[in-house]
Amino acid sequence: MASWYLGKIRYQKEEESGKLKTTNETYLVDALSYTEAEARLYKQIVTGASDFTVSSITRMRLADLFTYEEGEKWFKAKVVYYSVDEKSGKEKKVVNYMLVNAEDITQALERITDSLRTMLIPYETTDLNLTTILDVFPYGGDSTEEEIPANLRPLSEVLAERAVAE
Repeated sequence: MASWYLGKIRYQKEEESGKLKTTNETYLVDALSYTEAEARLYKQIVTGASDFTVSSITRMRLADLFTYEEGEKWFKAKVVYYSVDEKSGKEKKVVNYMLVNAEDITQALERITDSLRTMLIPYETTDLNLTTILDVFPYGGDSTEEEIPANLRPLSEVLAERAVAE
């Protein structure tokens, strides 16, 4: 299960008039801990400004994330459904938060509805809000291998050379 962290960065940006303006941006990162979330933010964010700081990192409770090719804005949906407690037989309200990207609020609602159409129990989308999130960085694992610097060689080659020299 993904652990999502909302990271806010702050940096100085030069306007066209030449004045410096403090800019705040929000990103969503899938990470294992606060420390990894901060490290991934520093690695992923390229603002054009050489120095920026991560001003805050908070955990964001998300049940699901729906990503589409088109859609610049991120919307947070509150989806409520009811389940029956097996022991007491009472109906219990379950609240889930989901994130979807879309062009506008109408498209966001359509995408949430389309994504949840296979859900077997009835649900209700009670809230749909535009967020300040600029980009989402899902966890991709360590798929990129680090290149070995040119001045280093595998240990087996070094040992083989020593064996020949002796």
